Amino acid sequence: MTINGKWNMIIKTPMGDQKPVLTMKQEGDVLIGGFDGEHGPMELVNGKIEGNKLTWTGKMKKPVPMSLVFEAEMDAEGNLSGKCKLGPFGKSNFTGTPV
Repeated sequence: MTINGKWNMIIKTPMGDQKPVLTMKQEGDVLIGGFDGEHGPMELVNGKIEGNKLTWTGKMKKPVPMSLVFEAEMDAEGNLSGKCKLGPFGKSNFTGTPV
């Protein structure tokens, strides 16, 4: 499985559904990329790939600065699903579909 492309995301948050576009590229077992959404761009850091499991952190700047920690699984069609730790605001579910 190679992970290169864009995904339309839906992240369930206390502020409502957030719908950024996620761009990812695989370099060995490292995942790089970023989000582009309503609150501006956010770079992926510490991205890792292990089989069909993906993890990464995003440093959100607006509307409240915080780290978002993602744990995802990718199915055979390239869809993403998982959980995101929203800094001090608990965990949320998210999904992503390839663009």
